[in-house]
Amino acid sequence: MSRRPNLSRREFVAAGMAAAAWSTMPALAAAPSDLSALTLKEAADLLRRRDASPVDLTRACLARIDKYNKSINAFITVTREQALASAQEMEAEQKSGKWRGPLHGIPIGLKDNIDTAGIRTTAASGVFKDRVPTEDAEVVLRLKKAGAILLGKLNLHEFALGGTSAVTYFGPVHNPWNLDHVPGGSSGGSAAAIAADLCIGSLGTDTGGSIRIPASHCGIVGFKPTYGRVSNRGVIPMSWTLDHVGPMCKTVEDAALMLSVIAGYDELDPASVDVPVADYGRAIRMPIAKFRVGIPRTPFFDNLDPEVAKAIETAIDVLSKLTASVKDVQIPATGNIADVWNPEIYAYHAPWITKTPELYQDATRNLIQRAGNGNSSAYAQARHQVDVVRRDIKKVFSNVDILVTPTQRAPAGLIAPASQAGRGAATPAGGPGGIVNTGAFDIYGLPTISIPCGFTSAGLPIGLQISGAHFAEATVIALAHAYEQATEWHKRRPKLII
Repeated sequence: MSRRPNLSRREFVAAGMAAAAWSTMPALAAAPSDLSALTLKEAADLLRRRDASPVDLTRACLARIDKYNKSINAFITVTREQALASAQEMEAEQKSGKWRGPLHGIPIGLKDNIDTAGIRTTAASGVFKDRVPTEDAEVVLRLKKAGAILLGKLNLHEFALGGTSAVTYFGPVHNPWNLDHVPGGSSGGSAAAIAADLCIGSLGTDTGGSIRIPASHCGIVGFKPTYGRVSNRGVIPMSWTLDHVGPMCKTVEDAALMLSVIAGYDELDPASVDVPVADYGRAIRMPIAKFRVGIPRTPFFDNLDPEVAKAIETAIDVLSKLTASVKDVQIPATGNIADVWNPEIYAYHAPWITKTPELYQDATRNLIQRAGNGNSSAYAQARHQVDVVRRDIKKVFSNVDILVTPTQRAPAGLIAPASQAGRGAATPAGGPGGIVNTGAFDIYGLPTISIPCGFTSAGLPIGLQISGAHFAEATVIALAHAYEQATEWHKRRPKLII
């Protein structure tokens, strides 16, 4: 079943408004499935004009979840009653003229490693299957203050320790473009929910590519901000040195609007950095004609799937027409990311992996146990190297404004049979595309986005990765939006089967 008949979102909204004006029926009565197809910006505009209500949007998404979540398995927990109550509250404010901003009344989902007070937060693990936090994560507090409505918690690769979202206590997440394929991970539920219109915005986390890998595989936008730009407080950690939280949405503008809400200094988060937050929603209007684009071909263009390589080169040709220059550049080598995260993974999981190892999925248990075999000298050197690399990468941006690479080296792979699910690698891998192209940017700590740039002959999405200097999120948004508007890839939507 198609998301909607061959209309762009803008055409759909225009058609819907015209029909509303002609008919005696108010626009509030629009079909739930149609409302769920809106971008965040489109939905916010409708709400601001009172052409729809938060309750309408919430019911539309809940109806979509009821219809398709069984086949996609994106949501672990659906907070139906709480969501409708919040929607009614936001609708009352809407009617009284109070407006909290673009996220007022917008239904969203959260990756289930982000704490939510009174709502279980499981990290997709049997270890935490009954865990109910007493406090919201900082990003949740900010989203609630902005008027966002929580629909529920999204499935992921167990404890964010992998790139497929097929290893989870609650069963694998399925890619909406082809249910036999993985959505990527670890934020696979967040990406699949956006691609399938189960929610209008979502959050993921990224330590080695966990926002950008599933964004690439599901044909959506995933944005990992600068390390320290968004608070990690209240998020179940994978690696304190590398963890990021960021938006996953249908368009670049949507991601910018969500980032504006969650970004900012948190004095209770030791990784948070006190740097002023720009209005990222305005960054889409930033002129890009003078941007200098750098292409770091080694190692990011090595061993690419031929269809990925072709799509990326075509995307670079588009960028060359939009910007001042495109040239190859060299960037600092990062070393082995596992040397940084393995000791930190084991340190967090030590209380459970030593007492109740049987509660983990086989692949996760094997990975954590192997992570405990590291030595302190290797970790100390690797951790020091992160600081060195984050300093040295700054020099690259004296000659270019933006770096562009493929997000993944290959399209989404098949979901492995249950008989293979416990074989796991020694480090969290990203499936057939790996984490080489994504993990480096967690080490650099750079703001990095993945946007759709093509499809394989089998109909699987391909992602383009764009990175900027530290805290230059606006630059990344500007170029990503310009490319998005110059192409049609973001308008393609999967045909879903119940």
